Amino acid sequence: MRPRTLDEVIGQRHLLGPGTPLRRLVESEAPMSLFLWGPPGTGKTTLAYVVSNVTRRRFVEISAVSAGVKDVRAAIDNARRELGMSGRQTVLFVDEVHRFNKAQQDALLPAVENRWVTFIGATTENPYFSVISPLLSRSLLLTLESLSDDDVRAVLERAVAEERGLGGRASLAPEALDHLVRLAGGDARRSLTYLEAAALLADDITVEVVEKAADKAAVRYDRQGDQHYDVISAFIKSMRGSDADAALHYLARMIEAGEDPRFIARRIVIFASEDVGLADPTCLQTAVAVAQAVQLIGLPEGQINLAHAVIHCALAPKSNAVVKAIGAAAGDVRKGLIGQVPGHLRDAHYPGAAKLGHGDGYKYPHDFDHGLVRQDYAPEQVRPRRYYEPTKHGAEGPIAERWAKIRAFLRGE
Repeated sequence: MRPRTLDEVIGQRHLLGPGTPLRRLVESEAPMSLFLWGPPGTGKTTLAYVVSNVTRRRFVEISAVSAGVKDVRAAIDNARRELGMSGRQTVLFVDEVHRFNKAQQDALLPAVENRWVTFIGATTENPYFSVISPLLSRSLLLTLESLSDDDVRAVLERAVAEERGLGGRASLAPEALDHLVRLAGGDARRSLTYLEAAALLADDITVEVVEKAADKAAVRYDRQGDQHYDVISAFIKSMRGSDADAALHYLARMIEAGEDPRFIARRIVIFASEDVGLADPTCLQTAVAVAQAVQLIGLPEGQINLAHAVIHCALAPKSNAVVKAIGAAAGDVRKGLIGQVPGHLRDAHYPGAAKLGHGDGYKYPHDFDHGLVRQDYAPEQVRPRRYYEPTKHGAEGPIAERWAKIRAFLRGE
C-alpha cells in the first residue's frame, strides 16, 4: 500500500504543498540532500521511495543498524559509476541515520558536497543532537508529524478497497475501524499490520477479530463523549488527591484507548501550576520537559515520560495559591479596580517623558541593602489588596515566610 506518487501520500500536508522543498525536489532534476525527522510510521521511507519513483532515479536503501563505512562507500561508488555511464541519478536513503557514528557520517560528506547522490536520511531522533554539523548544514531538515486519526482512517479505508490491499475481499465494521485507528496511535504502518493480521483471521472484520489479531482488548472509551471527560476528570482529581496508583490507572486507560498523548501532556502542564504551584517549583519543569519529550518521540516510549510526570505531580505537595492569586487579581481588574500607574514607575526612556515627570523619584532596588526599597508599586486603588497568599506546604513554606517579611516591609506594616 506504499504510495507511488506525492498525491497518494496521506498526511504531511505541510511538506507536500506547491512550492515546498519536497515538491521542488520531485519537480526538478537537481540532486539535493535532506533529513526526514519524525515518529515511526509517519512516512519517512515512503517519501524517499516516492521521490525516487517519480523522478525515475535509482533507489538504494542502507540501514544504519547494520551498514558500515565500507557499505556506504560502496553505495556511493556505484552511484558515481551509474551517473558517469548513464547519467542516471541515485537516491541514497539511509534509514535510522542517527545510529551512524561520526566516521560513518563523514563517509557521506563527499557524496553530499559533490551532489553525486540525492541523499535522504531518516531519523526518529533530533538530528541536531545525533547528526554531525557538516552533514546537517548541507541538508534540508523536514519535520514529519504523527498522522491524525482521519489520516490513519483514510489509509485503512484505502487498503480495504484497493486491489493492492484487500481489494474488497474483506469487510471492516465501523467499530473495528475505530479500534484500528486507536491502536495505530498515528502510525500508519502499525495500522496496516493489524489490518492484515485481522484479515487473515476473518473476512468480516469485527472488533473481536481485531482484538484477537492485535492481542489487545478494545478499551471502551469514546474520545468525543462522556467517557473522555469522565476519565480525564478522574485522572486530574487522582493526582490532586496524591493517589499515584489511581492516576497511573487512568493514564494507562487513556493511552490504551488511543488518546492523543499531547493532550494528556498539556493537562499535566496545567496541573503542575494549578494544583502544585510553588509547593514544588520543579513540578512544572518536569511537566514541560515531558510535554516536549512526548512531542519529540511519541508513543509507545512517550508513555514512560508521561508516567514520570504523573508520579511527580501526584506525590508533590499541593498548593492552589498561584491560581487563586491570579484569579483574584483578574477579578479586581474586571471590576474596574485598575487605577493609574504611579508616576515614578512610568517609562522615562522616550523623548519628552521627563517633562511629564515620568520616572521622577524612582528608587532603583539594586542600590539598596537586600535589593529592597520601600516605595509604591501598585495603583492606589488596589494598594491594600492581597492576592498571593502562599500555603505552608512543601517549598512554599519558606516562600510564605519570605513574602510575609517583604510585604510587611514594602507596606510599612
